Amino acid sequence: MTQPQPAPILTFRDEVAALKRQRILDAAAELFYRNGYSNTTLDAVGEQLGFSKAFVYTNYGSKQELLAEICTLGVTGVHSEVGHALSLGLETRPTLTVLMDRYVTAVLDRQKYIAVYVREEKSLLPEDAARISLLRRAFFATIADFIAKGAEEGVFQTSDPHMAALTLGGAVTWSTFWYRETGRLDRKAIAREITRNANRMLGVTPGGGA
Repeated sequence: MTQPQPAPILTFRDEVAALKRQRILDAAAELFYRNGYSNTTLDAVGEQLGFSKAFVYTNYGSKQELLAEICTLGVTGVHSEVGHALSLGLETRPTLTVLMDRYVTAVLDRQKYIAVYVREEKSLLPEDAARISLLRRAFFATIADFIAKGAEEGVFQTSDPHMAALTLGGAVTWSTFWYRETGRLDRKAIAREITRNANRMLGVTPGGGA
């Protein structure tokens, strides 16, 4: 059996480089979210950071490369959180609660990254759009498989697990467009309410099921 390889040890220079790239991504996501991809220049990203366009180009070769990484990180970050919930080994009903809580929280934590992907997918290069679309389909397939398992156990009530997964995903993704940090509900409250709705949609009764 192949032994797992240890995680690479990051040097201080690596950590600084990663921090710089993250700052660029956050600034670009903010501007793409606020002004739109087509209305944002690399000069504007540099100005947002207080640096020149050269600083951005040193780390990213083009605006399209920036967009692709923002969209990729939005999808993979959320998938990682959902995968972690599924790996906990809980019974099906509590797994749904943990999964939805992590799902909603992860999406709201990456609000601008997710919203930019939804709005600007058409601006991605074809190869980037195809690659990220595969990641997204794999994500929904993971949720659909979990729902199908719950339906087989009699915990969930649905005749179409894939449609159920897409419906839940649509509700969670849409929250990126209406959520405001100064709004009536904070992230925890939103996660709780969407989780309750997910349970209702799948026919899970309080205290029932596995």
